[in-house]
Amino acid sequence: MPAGRPRQFDPPTALNQAMELFWSRGYDGTSLQELLAATGLSRSSLYQTFGGKHQLFGRCLDCYREMVTTAMWERLREAASGRAFIEESLRRTLAEQRVPGGPRGCLVLNTATEFGHRDADVNRRVRAGIDSFRDVFAEAVRRGQADGSITSRDHPDRLASYLVAGMGGLRTLVKADESEERIRAALETTLRALDG
Repeated sequence: MPAGRPRQFDPPTALNQAMELFWSRGYDGTSLQELLAATGLSRSSLYQTFGGKHQLFGRCLDCYREMVTTAMWERLREAASGRAFIEESLRRTLAEQRVPGGPRGCLVLNTATEFGHRDADVNRRVRAGIDSFRDVFAEAVRRGQADGSITSRDHPDRLASYLVAGMGGLRTLVKADESEERIRAALETTLRALDG
């Protein structure tokens, strides 16, 4: 029996290229033709490998969640304290103001805004992303409370939920081109939740 025709593309690379496009333009703002151009896939290859635009988007959300949370856990391991990790994570939003092409925000939170409650599968993936971010922040709070850098005695999960919401708000301000002074003020107010 003759061997099947070998794939002429690398699925993980195509997935990353699609993720970058969705991250920049959103789901509705990304056409199938743009996906094919960005990934170099034929229509049949995209459907055979990923099942279509919607399924590809779901895979991209999962890929993004894994990429971001892996980087967050690594930064937490290397941080001098739990609070230092949280401060550094929030301050990274300011750097997004200077990204060429403009700030993209967070693909998970952008998707929550774009989709609302209209798609159960996407909502499940968005919640998984938010839960993953919350888990890292909760561990950072526990570490900070143990090392004395966070004096608030509030429950780590409650503070972590507040920090995820704060991060989303800061990214929204950056995307709205708010002044750096006002973003810094909002950032410092968010950090005050860590003080007892």
